[in-house]
Amino acid sequence: MNKRLTHVGGDGRAQMVDVSAKPQSARTAVASGKIALRKETVDLVRKNEIAKGDVLATARIAGIQAAKQTPHLIPLCHTIPLSDCKIDIVLSEDGAEVSCAAKTVAQTGVEMEALTGVAVALLTIYDMCKAVDKEMRISEIHLVEKRKE
Repeated sequence: MNKRLTHVGGDGRAQMVDVSAKPQSARTAVASGKIALRKETVDLVRKNEIAKGDVLATARIAGIQAAKQTPHLIPLCHTIPLSDCKIDIVLSEDGAEVSCAAKTVAQTGVEMEALTGVAVALLTIYDMCKAVDKEMRISEIHLVEKRKE
């Protein structure tokens, strides 16, 4: 199997992939990630007692905003119109799991937008809780699925 990196030209230089010949199609991507928190921190988040404010609402908005800004953060990403972006956050006894589902109708996929949404939502939780939890750990950011119709 002859695989090559699509963002590397024949001369070895980074390049944007030309998607102009591709037809537009409905595309969906889902990404997920986790943040480990102390039980006491989870309790403060649940009770909305973190000094910076509502952690879950802020992280949700930050994730959506980040997904919309992906081409400004990742140099070779295409600018695509997001049709929908949902951030879900599920608290557990020892942390939270964040997922991002992104949708578009475009010539290229939305996996980078979904991954960016998850990463920034997790970073926002970290930022809002860092005063009370010095043991937080972000992990397992990954693409769960992508679809093209």
